Amino acid sequence: MRLRHLVARGFRNLADLDCEPPASGLALLGPNAQGKTNLLEAIYYPVLFRSFRGAPDQEVTRFEGPGFHLEADVDGGPAASVGASYVAAGRRKRILVDGLEPDRLADAVGSWLAVSFLPDDVSLAAGAAGGRRGYLDRLLSLADRHYLRSLSRYRAALAQRNSALRQGRWDVARAFDAPLAAAGAEVAARRERWAEVAVEQFAAEFECLGEGGGARLEYRAGQELADSNAWDAALAEAWPRDQSRAMTTVGPHRDDLALAVGGKPLREFGSNGQQRAAAVALKLIELAALREARGTEPALLLDDVFAAFDRERQRRLARRLLEVPGRQVFLTAPRPDELPPDLALPVWRMDAGKVTP
Repeated sequence: MRLRHLVARGFRNLADLDCEPPASGLALLGPNAQGKTNLLEAIYYPVLFRSFRGAPDQEVTRFEGPGFHLEADVDGGPAASVGASYVAAGRRKRILVDGLEPDRLADAVGSWLAVSFLPDDVSLAAGAAGGRRGYLDRLLSLADRHYLRSLSRYRAALAQRNSALRQGRWDVARAFDAPLAAAGAEVAARRERWAEVAVEQFAAEFECLGEGGGARLEYRAGQELADSNAWDAALAEAWPRDQSRAMTTVGPHRDDLALAVGGKPLREFGSNGQQRAAAVALKLIELAALREARGTEPALLLDDVFAAFDRERQRRLARRLLEVPGRQVFLTAPRPDELPPDLALPVWRMDAGKVTP
C-alpha cells in the first residue's frame, strides 16, 4: 500500500499540511522536538484511528485547538481514501472511508495499512507482558477482522464481569461467563495458531539481524483455553480468587508472548542489542503477517531507529527493512549521519512543525 496524498490540520504541533509523499517514501530530517514523530503519528492514525503512542484524541489535538482533521488518499488497498475528524468540544470523532461513515469502527480499521517502529518499541522485548499482548492484538486485528470482532466481544464481556465483581454482584458476574468463554476461546485459538508459525520466523529474523544465541518465541497461556469447553472448569477454579481480587484472573488477557535467548528470558537476561533485535524481529513478523493476510505490502514507519545500532547492524537492518520492492518507507533522523549508509530515499526537512520537501 502507498500513501499518495496526506492532509493534516490541527494535529499536534504540525503546521497545516497538504502534501504528496513520494511513492518510495522519504527520510525526514530535523532536530529533536520539531515534530518528526508527530508526522509519522499522523500517517499511522488512519490505520487504527488512534495514536500509535496510546494518547487520547484530546492530546493529539493541537494545543488549545478546536480539534483535528486527517485525510489520506492511498493506493493498493480496499479503500481509496480514509480520514478522521475530531471535535474537542464534546469529544466527537467522525471516521470516513471513501467518503462514507462506516457502521462500526471495525469496518474501517485496516483500510490503510502501515507498521511503525519507535524507539520505545524495544519494550516489546524488555517490558511487561501487556505490551506484547497489545502487539498480538494489533497484528491479528489488522490481519483478520474475525479476530477483531472476537477481541471486541471478549473485552466487552471482561469489562462487564469485572465491573460486577468490583460491586460484589456475584450472580451478574457469573452471567458473563458464557460470552467471555465463547469469545475468549476464539482469541486464544487464533493467537496460538499465529505463534506456531511465528516461532521459526522469530529465530530466523533474530539471526539475520546479526544476533546469535538461539532465539525462541512461545505463546504462554495460563491454561489451555483455546477450547471453549475448558472454560467452565477454569472459571470455577478461579472463582474464589476472582471474588477476593474483584477481577477476572483467568483468560487470554493474562497471557504472554515469551521471548528467550539461549534458553533464558530475553527480558531479564538479554543485552540491549539483543532486546532491540528481538523488537525489530517482531516488527518484521508483523509486516510479513499483514502482507500474507491482506495480499498487499504495508507501509513502514521508522522513527529514529538506526542511531542505536553500529554501522554493520545498520546495514543488516537497512537490507531487511528498506530493500523490499514496492514498500513505501517513512523514516526520521536528526542528522544525515544517523541515516543508514547508501540510503536511496528523498530527503524532506522538519522545522517547528513545518515540513519542507
